[in-house]
Amino acid sequence: MRSMSRATTHSTVPRRLRWRSLLLLGLVLAPLLWPLQIVIERYYREQLAEQRQQILDLYVANLLGTLNRYEVLPPILGQLPTLRQLLGQPDSGAKRDNANRLLNDLKEQTGADVIYLMAPNGQTLAASNWQQDDSFVGRNFSYRPYFREALQGRPGRFFGLGTTSGKRGYFFAAAVRDTSGVIGVLVVKVDLDHTETLWGERPERLLVTDNYGVVILTSHPGWRFHATRALDNAERAAITDTQPYQIQSPPPLKLQPDAWMQQSRKLDNIGWTVSIVAPRALLDRPVRSAVAVGGAALLMLILLLGLLMQRRRHYLERIALDAQARLQLEQRVLERTQDLEQLNSRLRLEVLERENAQQELVRAQDELVQASKLSALGTMSASISHELNQPLAAIRSYAENAGVLLDHQRNDDARHNLKLISQLTERMASIISHLRAFARRDRHAPETVALQPAIDDALALLAKRRRAMDVELIRDLPDATLWVQAGETRLRQLLGNLLANALDALSECPQPRRIWISAELTETTLDLHLRDNGPGFSAEALQRALEPFYTTKTSAQGLGLGLAICEALMRALGGELRFANHKDGGAVLTLHLLRSDNTMNKDHYNES
Repeated sequence: MRSMSRATTHSTVPRRLRWRSLLLLGLVLAPLLWPLQIVIERYYREQLAEQRQQILDLYVANLLGTLNRYEVLPPILGQLPTLRQLLGQPDSGAKRDNANRLLNDLKEQTGADVIYLMAPNGQTLAASNWQQDDSFVGRNFSYRPYFREALQGRPGRFFGLGTTSGKRGYFFAAAVRDTSGVIGVLVVKVDLDHTETLWGERPERLLVTDNYGVVILTSHPGWRFHATRALDNAERAAITDTQPYQIQSPPPLKLQPDAWMQQSRKLDNIGWTVSIVAPRALLDRPVRSAVAVGGAALLMLILLLGLLMQRRRHYLERIALDAQARLQLEQRVLERTQDLEQLNSRLRLEVLERENAQQELVRAQDELVQASKLSALGTMSASISHELNQPLAAIRSYAENAGVLLDHQRNDDARHNLKLISQLTERMASIISHLRAFARRDRHAPETVALQPAIDDALALLAKRRRAMDVELIRDLPDATLWVQAGETRLRQLLGNLLANALDALSECPQPRRIWISAELTETTLDLHLRDNGPGFSAEALQRALEPFYTTKTSAQGLGLGLAICEALMRALGGELRFANHKDGGAVLTLHLLRSDNTMNKDHYNES
């Protein structure tokens, strides 16, 4: 017990010292966050100042471009004859109307807010807004600085609110002269309201102040017409005299210096100052985030050191646990070995039992093979009988016809019938040979066979029966010969069986009786469709049609081997036999065959 308590004391004391060391390390490194904050704040301040300077330059360029575009208009428009004629005859109504319409057209073309013509006494003679309720016509603006400057021969410039419209604008004025001197003043007012909308929704605020330090344009409507500095008595008197604003004593704009960062640019040619003030939060937010990241990194470093020390302690403990686990593993291996020896003895007994069961299975298989041979012999006999019935019926018909033809001295026709009988006997021999090969499961390589001649031969065997039943044959086959991979005899046997089954189905139906033969081609396969308008397949027949000896006919009409033999022949040819009911009634049998692209056998077929 003493040794264990001593070991525990040695393990806990160093651990407390380690975590205490980490805490001291964190306290030593924490003051490094202050210079980090200073560096990060300087970096983001420079970045934000550069961005604001670019935005300020773009806005100033746009503002000066707008003003400079209209600066040259007053001296040019003052030379128009229509306006000069009105200055010569100010009481003429017709000349006033012509001048008003002309100024309205010029206003639409140039985009100015208002263009108006004033007499030397400051009375407005014509204006582009002559038809509006706030028309300048008849009003006197001699108190405006731009009018007095124009009369003195200087370019008149002035910003102010329109006393009639109440809209902010910048006025450009120029004197209209003739040989006697100044005869009038032409004024162009530019609307500056749209320049505020160019700023958009931004956290920074726009300030444009005039020579009095009063805000005339701003993205914050609450700051408009507030003074950014204190005004003296002379400036207040000038404001009262020229009336640039609706109020004669603008209230001060109170901005907390610690909450805003300002960047300005002076426009010396018009005496304005364009400023951008940005909230301090734009700088404080990324600085705080960066400092937080730095603090988190410092904390992660301390935690990483702690984890490394903790991992080392766990590694030492794991070594001790591994030694103990090895002892336990050796004990388990010894126990497992004993279990395996007992299991091996039981397996040897099971192997002996399985060998005895295997011998019994071999004897049962031998008995099953013998029974299968007897069943196959019965199926072979039935198949030969089914396949030879059609050629024998045709031979009997041709022989009877030959006797009749000989009685009528038609020797050539009788000789033709005998030739057909000889061909049928060859076909019967071929059928027997193929059935024997099928029973032995022989494998013959497929050959290239012409499809249309095989169909013609099958139809020729059944021609007499088809004509007797008055069955209409509808063929939808291409003129070009279709070549498939099959056996010639097996294909004729297959087509004959399927067409015979179609005639059997039509024998139970009234007129009209029809058989359709069509083909559907793809790149590699050919589907031959045989359709009739008979009763079609029943639900049971669709499931059991391919079973040997299943038939819906009487025993005298068939053995039920037709479709089973045809399906076996199609498998031997590498194809597939499909059957279904047509949507318009009757049965549809499809022979899915492989196409043959080999044309070497075409010449052989032509020669034969």
